[in-house]
Amino acid sequence: MTEFEKIISSMDFNFFATGKHKIDAATFLASQDAILLDVRANEETSTIKLSLKHHLPVIEIPFNELPLNIDQLPKDKFIGVFCSSGVRSAITFAYIKSKGFENVKMIEGGYPQLIEAIMPGKIYKHLNK
Repeated sequence: MTEFEKIISSMDFNFFATGKHKIDAATFLASQDAILLDVRANEETSTIKLSLKHHLPVIEIPFNELPLNIDQLPKDKFIGVFCSSGVRSAITFAYIKSKGFENVKMIEGGYPQLIEAIMPGKIYKHLNK
């Protein structure tokens, strides 16, 4: 059985029911030693660029280019995977877990939850900790 198959096999009812593979945007942005992996297409990232300068670094790797660029991801950081709807995030989550990345979660809610988490008042509170 391949590592990918082992990861998929571990995703039973309990896995999805508990939601331990997900994290809400606000909680993720408060994380230490983390990066956001943006797997949206180039057309999406050039239209809406996610610069989380006051929170954490963003690495943009389009979903379809991930296998060729997996070496850009640090294994020693907490990785939050983001896409606009969650489909690419889910596949990316399983794929990078199969490549030995342990500390990975999908960021819930797509654009609405991420935008809510970076509203001016929330950035202000973050900067004044």
